[in-house]
Amino acid sequence: MKRKFGDRANWRRVTRRNFTSKYVESEAFTGYITLYSIYALREPLWKTYGGHTFRIADKGYSWLQYYPKNSHYIVTAMFDDKKEIIEWYIDVCKNQGITDQGVPWFDDLYLDIVVLRNGEVFLLDQDELDDALHQRLITARDYEMASATTRDVLHAIDAHTFPFFMMSLEHRKNGFLEVTDEPSDS
Repeated sequence: MKRKFGDRANWRRVTRRNFTSKYVESEAFTGYITLYSIYALREPLWKTYGGHTFRIADKGYSWLQYYPKNSHYIVTAMFDDKKEIIEWYIDVCKNQGITDQGVPWFDDLYLDIVVLRNGEVFLLDQDELDDALHQRLITARDYEMASATTRDVLHAIDAHTFPFFMMSLEHRKNGFLEVTDEPSDS
């Protein structure tokens, strides 16, 4: 299991970035929301799902990330330089928390769900979750929790009740968490 941090401080591909984080407590959402803005990078990042290839990281791109309180998943909405959605990436996690410096983190539990802007849904890394159980890197309880979380999220997506799609589009459109400070160099 790998711990991942919202500020991606060790991501060497990105050479200039800005990261901001805010705790939100509202009727619609409670938890941390972060915005990772990319100003310069060594090379773009491309991903392929089901025959579709997308650039998910490049100059001017931004990732809006949701850490819902008491949930076992994290949602990342990836936007291009025109603030158009590319995809939503949902990481299933065991735990989530916040560092002393105010950076949200999560312990990744292998399973991921990708939802493309055209509505196509992809479940990724079931084999990695199975391997982790067989190698005793996770417990049977972790395995079942990851599987149940994935089923619940997929059901919400299918029922059109997963709130993060519209929420992220609205937040990005309205410039939620956008800052004008000079980005940091790595």
